[in-house]
Amino acid sequence: MKTDYLNSVIKQFEYYKLLGDKTIAQLPDDKLTWQYNQESNSIATIIKHLSGNMLSRWTDFLTTDGEKEWRNRDAEFENDIPTKEAIIKVWEDGWKCFLDTLKSLNEDDLEKIIYIRNQGHTVTEAINRQLAHYPYHVGQIVFIGKMILNEKWQSLSIPRGNSNTYNAEKFAKEKSRAHFTDEFLKDKDKK
Repeated sequence: MKTDYLNSVIKQFEYYKLLGDKTIAQLPDDKLTWQYNQESNSIATIIKHLSGNMLSRWTDFLTTDGEKEWRNRDAEFENDIPTKEAIIKVWEDGWKCFLDTLKSLNEDDLEKIIYIRNQGHTVTEAINRQLAHYPYHVGQIVFIGKMILNEKWQSLSIPRGNSNTYNAEKFAKEKSRAHFTDEFLKDKDKK
């Protein structure tokens, strides 16, 4: 059961990263720093925040507090990454740290206590905390991308008006045990 949990959350996180990847790929460079208004975050800013959180939380995950002394959270909200390449590097660095750490865990680690700002969490609780946090921000990235691209947006899931066709294809197959992300991640691996 615990191994199933780790495998499942890894797939979930890889799926959300893929949604972000596909959104970033659709956008021209200058749109990654676009803000709806002064109180809104750009995609680049959200990426800085996600990466800062990932690097802080998941570096030396089992041995040091998740809020590292070197983290400058306030600077994560400055819209100052100059190029798409730099934005993608920040994105990839955060995800690599996080996913490498997550993949290094085993079921014996799940009940261990780690700390975030001196507050104790089991490893399972810490993972679940991020399973709410990271998709929340990836959803923001996708939403901003859809606002920017409007009719040029390429759907990341079932395109509008295609639900019946999609469901007919699914129900035409035999029942099977699979994680819902398998087909999305399989397509990613082909590229």
